[in-house]
Amino acid sequence: MGKWVIDSEHTVAHFVARHMMITDVHGQFNKISGFIYFDAANAGSLSAEIEIDAKELWTGVERRDNHLRSADFLDVEKYPKILFKSTRTEIAGSNMLEVHGEITIRGITRPITLNTEYFGPVQYEDETGSYTTMGFHATTHLHREDFGMIWNNYFGPGNFMAGKLVRITLNGEVDLSDE
Repeated sequence: MGKWVIDSEHTVAHFVARHMMITDVHGQFNKISGFIYFDAANAGSLSAEIEIDAKELWTGVERRDNHLRSADFLDVEKYPKILFKSTRTEIAGSNMLEVHGEITIRGITRPITLNTEYFGPVQYEDETGSYTTMGFHATTHLHREDFGMIWNNYFGPGNFMAGKLVRITLNGEVDLSDE
C-alpha cells in the first residue's frame, strides 16, 4: 500500500453556509496537509490523516473572514488546526468510497463521513522529476453548533443570520511518496 502525500498547491477545502437563510456564502481553506495510504487494488483499505490550517480561511470579505476566525466561530488563536483521521473505508461504487472518520474542530471531535471519488493514478514528468499522482473529490456536511460554534443573530421566529449546516467539499491531489 502506497503512502500518498497531499499536494497543498493543488488542494482546497470549500465550505458553504446560509446567510440570513436566503443565500449561500462560500469560503475556503487554502492550506491543507496530510497523507493517504491507498492501493487501487484494495481501495477499501484507504486510510487518511488530514490537517487544515484554520487561519488560512478565505471568503473574499476581510470583515467576515476575521469574524469566522474569532472565538465566535473557529477561534483560530486557540485552535489553529482542523484535523481529520479516518477510522474505516467502504467501497461505494466504481472509484467511489465512503471514508468514515473523526473530525476535530475547536478541540471537539465528532464522527463524519466523506463521500469520496478518486481519479487516477497518473504518471507525469516535469523538469524536477517523475511523479505518480491521484485526484480526489470528497463531500460532507456538519452542524457547526456540534463544535461549539453557537454564535448567531436572531431577527424573528426561525430567522437567523448564520446557517447551522455547513456543506464541505474537499478537492485535491496526492502524490505517491518515495518512503
